[in-house]
Amino acid sequence: MINPTQDTMAMLKASLGQPLQGDLQKGVTVATGLTYYDLQAPAKNLYPVITPLRNKIPRVRRPNSGNATNWKQVSSLVGSGYNAMGWVPEGQRSGTMSYVTANKAATYVTIGEEDFLTFEAEAAAQGFEDENAMVTFRLLQKMMQKEEMAILGGNASLSLSAPSTPTLSASGSGATLPGATYSVIAVALTFEGFKNSSLTGGVATSQTVTGADGKTYALSGGSSNKSGNATQAVSLGQALLASVPSIQGAVAYAWYVGTAGSEKLEAITTINSVSFSKPLLGTGQAATAVTANNSANANLAFDGLLTQALNPSNLAYVNLLPTGTAGTGTTLTASGRGTVVEIDNMLQSMWDNYRISPTVLYVNSQELKNMTNKCLSNTSGPLLHINQSANGPNYELTAGGVIGWYFNPFTMNGGSKIPVLIHPDLPPGTIIAWAEQLPAWYQSNEVPNVAEIICRRDYYRMDWPLRTRQREYGVYAEEVLACYATFAMGVIGNVANG
Repeated sequence: MINPTQDTMAMLKASLGQPLQGDLQKGVTVATGLTYYDLQAPAKNLYPVITPLRNKIPRVRRPNSGNATNWKQVSSLVGSGYNAMGWVPEGQRSGTMSYVTANKAATYVTIGEEDFLTFEAEAAAQGFEDENAMVTFRLLQKMMQKEEMAILGGNASLSLSAPSTPTLSASGSGATLPGATYSVIAVALTFEGFKNSSLTGGVATSQTVTGADGKTYALSGGSSNKSGNATQAVSLGQALLASVPSIQGAVAYAWYVGTAGSEKLEAITTINSVSFSKPLLGTGQAATAVTANNSANANLAFDGLLTQALNPSNLAYVNLLPTGTAGTGTTLTASGRGTVVEIDNMLQSMWDNYRISPTVLYVNSQELKNMTNKCLSNTSGPLLHINQSANGPNYELTAGGVIGWYFNPFTMNGGSKIPVLIHPDLPPGTIIAWAEQLPAWYQSNEVPNVAEIICRRDYYRMDWPLRTRQREYGVYAEEVLACYATFAMGVIGNVANG
């Protein structure tokens, strides 16, 4: 303002001295949003990365890899004459012993994962976190998770047959399942199929993956073909019960229920039976979506530990518990002396047949609880531990407890303690016993490790050439799981909860 008059100044002072009127009256509060934004850096990665098998199994590299690793296996020495007699007459020579040998091979496969980072995202993250490094870090973690799944249950060779037509019945009272004639179809699931399937997403059949290079490839999800359908009339108040014979190689079963021709996915169980007592959801995947056997990836995968153990040709101990009551199944059996009958039988069989003892038991959280319930009871030991302070009369109670170790009497030197560990990815109803190292009496076997991850090329990062305004990354490994002593594993499956 240049040379304002006295009247103009008076009007300006009056205006500034009065509050704004009408819609122009505004106040600044916290709700206005004009506050400092306290953003903690870097981002908090709240997802679990638990890979016990990957972390434990030795990783080795062959000097000249080729497309597969091969080895010779001598599985037994057969003596001349009677195998258990070495008697030889004076002055004569013994007969010549023979060998049982086999050629073994494991083909290298590639596992990998990809991600990208746009230029804008990279620039916008400055001052928050090094997004270039974090993309690679998270990419590596996802790769490790996928490798753990492959080591545990990858499937290249174990093809599941379709389940038999389900056996159905109706019984009981008090159920709310509407009275009708129901049709039931079953599908068997491998470890991968169980992990890939859900009631909301449906049973994993096959998927075409479009790679970052624009090319496509197909993956089998881990499911068998579907069974034939069976029908059962159910009266109001009754429950519908269904079961199929267990399939070696399956860790779960999917159940499609409805009127004939309109069956929908209603349940996924880790035993070979199911019970329906409530109204059906009717919103699941249609049984018509399952049209073929998609249980294995023969040309892309390697067999994981669980798959190799469940393969009947590999001599591992396998006990699939009987069906029992449909919908309820068969639970573990308490021995009455602080052990589990099924585990005792497995340990004894592994010793009697191969003179070997597992060094670890892997279980799901459900089976850890069930084992604890079978082993710890009023007859087998106290359930409460009392800590008495030396400095006063007060005491503390520690309630609960779980099985941390399982004693195996069937071995040399008076027995051994086997740690019982939870594996986060192992399905309920399955227990794995594994001898990670062979005992001393196998020392001349030239097998320093029972299983190895043999890497033709271990983890490597690919920084792909720029083709657009984003950085593209890949993390890959070329490897195979070589398990030299498959008889050093045992599986108890089809275990019901309880």
